[in-house]
Amino acid sequence: MAIAFGSLLLLAGILLIIQGGLSVDRPVRALSRDADDTQHIRPVAPVAGAQRLEPARKVAQDLIAPPRLDPAEIERAEPRPPLSELGLAVPPKTPMPRDWREVLLYRPVATSSAMFESMGRKVAISGVRGIDLDSSCSSHDVTWPCGLRARAVFNSWLRGRALHCFVPPDVERFAVAAPCRLGKQDVGAWLVSNGWATALPGGIYGKAEATARKAEMGIFGPAQ
Repeated sequence: MAIAFGSLLLLAGILLIIQGGLSVDRPVRALSRDADDTQHIRPVAPVAGAQRLEPARKVAQDLIAPPRLDPAEIERAEPRPPLSELGLAVPPKTPMPRDWREVLLYRPVATSSAMFESMGRKVAISGVRGIDLDSSCSSHDVTWPCGLRARAVFNSWLRGRALHCFVPPDVERFAVAAPCRLGKQDVGAWLVSNGWATALPGGIYGKAEATARKAEMGIFGPAQ
């Protein structure tokens, strides 16, 4: 009797629990962790062939790429002339000897239209040809001593001012051809452009002489 009564009480309790809506939670399985209390993350293996590199396809190759040429059909053309004289190469300057130095020559005195003496030196302006002292020039049927006049004009322009010239270190017995300048003015360029000297063939003052002839400057013009 006791066992039957106990079974009835247990069955009555189960029915009451079901009617009361009580639910029994299931136990949740804890995540496995390593000894250092960090969650173990499984590395993800890379996917092979995910991004396959392919060569770029050619687009409008016949329009963009240059056509193939037969070397036998290629003909070399002559270079076109420069658009102006500014595009012409400047003639190379004559290299000076290594032992020559730029020195300052004081109180120069012109001995001709392209030569002077200073401090025991005789210096001829390089790149130009002077006018002989006994030379005569004629213009419009008038003859005049252009050689003497050219020396006088050169002396008047110098006025005893010092010249910068590239000369050898030792004093030479004979005249030395050297480039000189008065301040920033090239002496040879001044003489030729004003018609008191002529340019040497193939020199750097050819254009200056052509300008002086056209303008009838110095020996190319009337008596002065």
